[in-house]
Amino acid sequence: MANLHIIKAGWQSTVQDLGRQGYFRSGLSEGGALDEIAFRWANALLNNPANSACIEILMGDFEAEFEQATCIAITGADLNCTINGKSIENWQSLKVKAGDRIRFNSPITGLRAYLAIAGGWQTPIQFGSRSTVLREKLGGIDGEKLKIGQKLSYLVNPDTPLQKLDSQFIPKYTDELTLKVLPSYQYDLFSETAKRRFFTSEYSVSQRIDRMGYRLEGPEVMADNQQLISEGISLGAIQVPPDGQPIVLLKDRQTIGGYPKFGCVASLDCSLLSQQAPGNRVRFELSDVATVQIQRRLFEKRLQIFNYI
Repeated sequence: MANLHIIKAGWQSTVQDLGRQGYFRSGLSEGGALDEIAFRWANALLNNPANSACIEILMGDFEAEFEQATCIAITGADLNCTINGKSIENWQSLKVKAGDRIRFNSPITGLRAYLAIAGGWQTPIQFGSRSTVLREKLGGIDGEKLKIGQKLSYLVNPDTPLQKLDSQFIPKYTDELTLKVLPSYQYDLFSETAKRRFFTSEYSVSQRIDRMGYRLEGPEVMADNQQLISEGISLGAIQVPPDGQPIVLLKDRQTIGGYPKFGCVASLDCSLLSQQAPGNRVRFELSDVATVQIQRRLFEKRLQIFNYI
């Protein structure tokens, strides 16, 4: 066992896996990597188990030193990563030596990068997960974002085969994104006029975004009934508060809520949304379960074939 020494902790760098499953009834958020696509590919590049913990790095300004040689993978946002001052491309695995320094600088595309390591980061498991949820002070190191001077343990495994992801499978983090919506929840409480406005309008990502959800700005949409009983909140639920501005709820969302909801954004589209910066443009399109399931099956099949090869 060796350690990664944190030299600069960045804006918000946290340890994340796929999140806590089955604890909503206890009032615990799901948590987990916001960009599941990038997270899953990071582990696939190292032949890690799918749920191995990674470091989710928001907007860079992160620097750390490896104590012993091992293999790592970098995916997600292009944060102008360097090792010992040399630029490194994303979406590949590579070897690092004892004393190597990795640095994530400022964003070029996207917001969140994922740093995986062979065998996964070895932090304590709480309620079945290593994921950090800051609001609940769970996961990671003491339930908080990483700090200067901390150490993250990892297995010394320098012999993992190196791989690089084909460009056709790499997501494009552009400033325009169309999200597939499954009509559900209180969809029928919205008028035809409100539905037409919602699906034909362009929304901007606001400054009020975090791991709980993305608040959008654009034409108002209101449900006919605002007085609802609180209910469970799914990943991607499109909540519409009294100001009529939609909020897409993500991994650190609250467990229950009573605002009207248009439906749910497809889970893999939520991954792409999590890479959108304030000011970027978002549209919605009506979809169905079959289309979203096909999207998911294709993604899982690509991962399966990649790991098999």
